[in-house]
Amino acid sequence: MQFSSPLIPGTLLKRYKRFLADVLLNTGESITAACPNTGAMLGLNAPGSPVWLSRSDKETRKYPHTWELVEIDGKGLVGVNTGAPNKIVSEALRSGLLPELAGYESLRNEVKYGHNSRIDILLQGGGPDCYVEVKNTHLFRTSGLVEFPDCVTERGRKHLRELANMVRDGHRAAMVYLVQAGFPEACGLAADLDPDYVEALVAARKAGVEAFALCCKVTTTEITAVRAIPVLDP
Repeated sequence: MQFSSPLIPGTLLKRYKRFLADVLLNTGESITAACPNTGAMLGLNAPGSPVWLSRSDKETRKYPHTWELVEIDGKGLVGVNTGAPNKIVSEALRSGLLPELAGYESLRNEVKYGHNSRIDILLQGGGPDCYVEVKNTHLFRTSGLVEFPDCVTERGRKHLRELANMVRDGHRAAMVYLVQAGFPEACGLAADLDPDYVEALVAARKAGVEAFALCCKVTTTEITAVRAIPVLDP
């Protein structure tokens, strides 16, 4: 996934109200940017962190800038925009990065299914339909490990139940944990932050839901999934 225009560098002053971040641009101008991430962003929102923003030319935007990347000391760039993972994973599946999910004739995004839900990616043709749910994953507390979730997620538990139902109906279903960073070696579950989510994932895995995790190469011009890492059992 390439950024549509050059990103703008700056320094994070603070993130607040979940959806906003104050940034000091390298030009010396202080602006308020949209924060496209409703999670806790533990370890990603420290004041003083180098950040990169995109800018929209739409006149209807109250905050033209959007926070896209943050640099973590000693680790490198991390993508924070939760609107990006579906695009990144779709590109990865089309390229064959996950052979377990290869061989389908079509890929569709945001398809209605289940009980008033939308699946991120629906793979069809060449076998049973495969329902793929994508989760942005960016909790880095232990060296070499990324964890999900970083806060309580009832929506995440609902998605797991929906995926398990699809398997019971004769389809395939998969979770893909997308890490907009290149350094983790494994993906784990943050049972201390949301034990109910972990319980729901265990139940979904027993029902036949598959689980994968992908790491990315992140630069200030593009974010591309480049390798799979194991999803650890809880």
